[in-house]
Amino acid sequence: MNNPLLTEDLLPRFGHIRTEHMETAIDQILSENRLKIAQLAEQEEPTWETLVQPMQALDNQLSNAWSVISHLNGVMNSEDLRKVYKSCLEKLTEYGTEVSQNAALCEAYKKLAARDDFAQLSVAQRKAVENTLRDFRLGGVDLPAEDKKRYADLARELSELTNKFSDNVLDATQHWFKHITDAGELAGLPESALGGARQAAAQRDLDGYVITLDFPSFHPVMTYCENRELRREVYEAFVTRASDQGPDAGTWDNTPVMAEILKRRHALAKLLGFDNYAERSLATKMARTVDEVIEFLNQLAAKAKPQAEAEVAELKAFARNEHGVDDLQAWDIGFYSEKLRQKRYDISPETLRPWFPADKVVSGLFRVAEKLFGVQIEAQPDVDTWHENATAYRISRNGEPVAWFYLDPYARQGKRGGAWMADCRVRWRNLRGQLQLPVAFLTCNFTPPVDGKPSLLTHDEVTTLFHEFGHGLHHMLTQVDVLDVSGINGVAWDAVELPSQFLENWCWNPESLALIARHHETGEPLPQDLLEKLLAAKNFQSGMGMVRQLEFSLFDFRLHAEFTETAPTNPLDMHRAVRDEIAVIESPAFNRFPNAFSHIFAGGYAAGYYSYKWAEVLAADAFSLFEENGIFDPETGQSFLTNILEKGGSEEPMALFKAFRGREPKVDALLRQSGITGDAA
Repeated sequence: MNNPLLTEDLLPRFGHIRTEHMETAIDQILSENRLKIAQLAEQEEPTWETLVQPMQALDNQLSNAWSVISHLNGVMNSEDLRKVYKSCLEKLTEYGTEVSQNAALCEAYKKLAARDDFAQLSVAQRKAVENTLRDFRLGGVDLPAEDKKRYADLARELSELTNKFSDNVLDATQHWFKHITDAGELAGLPESALGGARQAAAQRDLDGYVITLDFPSFHPVMTYCENRELRREVYEAFVTRASDQGPDAGTWDNTPVMAEILKRRHALAKLLGFDNYAERSLATKMARTVDEVIEFLNQLAAKAKPQAEAEVAELKAFARNEHGVDDLQAWDIGFYSEKLRQKRYDISPETLRPWFPADKVVSGLFRVAEKLFGVQIEAQPDVDTWHENATAYRISRNGEPVAWFYLDPYARQGKRGGAWMADCRVRWRNLRGQLQLPVAFLTCNFTPPVDGKPSLLTHDEVTTLFHEFGHGLHHMLTQVDVLDVSGINGVAWDAVELPSQFLENWCWNPESLALIARHHETGEPLPQDLLEKLLAAKNFQSGMGMVRQLEFSLFDFRLHAEFTETAPTNPLDMHRAVRDEIAVIESPAFNRFPNAFSHIFAGGYAAGYYSYKWAEVLAADAFSLFEENGIFDPETGQSFLTNILEKGGSEEPMALFKAFRGREPKVDALLRQSGITGDAA
């Protein structure tokens, strides 16, 4: 049988893909690509058609195969798949370095850019070539031979180390669990969490209940469980994952892994002529300098911290006066915050769950997208997927398909935690003029249906789903046919969160909530009193929330900006230093947050976590135009579609934002939406 990873099918044939197909497919593609690249690089007078289009064809086939392997490694992780993934990753890293350091290929691109008719190429085509030339420089093409080899070694080692970091976090998260037979120990837990704990126990052939470190299990314990000692135990297990502390101390310790990652990132940056890895990171972002980012984060911190301090003081007073707790600890924050929220607003995330059944939320999300952007979304139950809980969907406009996506919503064993969007196929017009439609993977980790009852989401989970679907729309609604700048390709990393954070706003508006919230038994919409309470509580402890995100952003950025060979930055020390400056909640000495901070040590956010806040400014300001014109105003929706979503990475993000908003972004809308006044009042 032909290898299903090498077909040109519209969608991957998941029913036929086996682990043994994976490495052979990658080997075959890399072998063919190397031969073809050698031929392409020899051209004397390269054109778009003879150089870039064929290169994109090579990139596309490799991307289509690897995206499936990488996705399955994240959602159906197994020992066999992990080995294959690691082996393929090493080969891909080596190949990527080869291509980026191929001087002959770089020279061919330079010849193309120097042609008299280069200016006649489309905006997207020129941007793709300019990005490629930039990436050649960042890949070390201009380095002397000895440094090129050093760069290749560093890139390979970094690939291995970041993968090791990710594996350690997954193993540490999934190894620990707490078996409980006495239901009294779980007093306060809502029925939804108890049902999940019973199901987790049954899956392990145990009686009673099992608490795990997966978010749908961990979070309810921290928020509702009356048993303070159990909260402490679960909290400690969670914040010491993959470290030298806690119940699995030393087993999957990421401490040495982080040190090696930082050392190699710094060395790589220095090889390319940057002072530090933060500077290297900014070479592909909207922000221009290290100082600009630090100043941006510190300005937000100065606005948010007074309010955060007032919120913590209020929480401590509440815990002391109403519950007799004088020594509020980190494992008490979520618990007493929830009690304070319930007292003030008479509302809890659990109160709202019945109105957010997962299937109704998903269909409501689709209605929002349909109203905003004029598309239709339909499930395709006959399409092969990798798991019974994953579903394929088709997006159409006027009856014509424009994209496909898969949604895999529920947590399970062998699935990486968190939520993310990844591309499966990129919109691209091939050498024969045929259009490849974009396909996305949307992955979440919600509480699965239990005992025949539907999965009921918290409002936070609804927001997460909208966030990831915003990324998906950016990828899927693009009208760019040039692979390198289609969808999210080529988008500056600190602008890539704009569509995702933008779409979250529709979780907070009465008009859009009417489409999303329906009671799972009666089908009734969210009652007016609950709607008002939800909106009133929107910015509860918003100062604390913003300071926490700024803590992560400053920790990440300073960690990479301040590292030197003679005084390598220790992640734990840097985390404490940043917390000393801006945090408003004391952290126990055993906390090892950096050891499981996968975004920066195993994801794409190294020296870039600030992007969430940077793009949040863009998103809030973009949404303010909808607030002025109507949240489903067709003209405003069409403008966002035309200027932001359809353009992908084909133009600079600031130019696209100004085309939509009519001016540069302002921070005011974010502060207003977050309820941040800049003082403790």
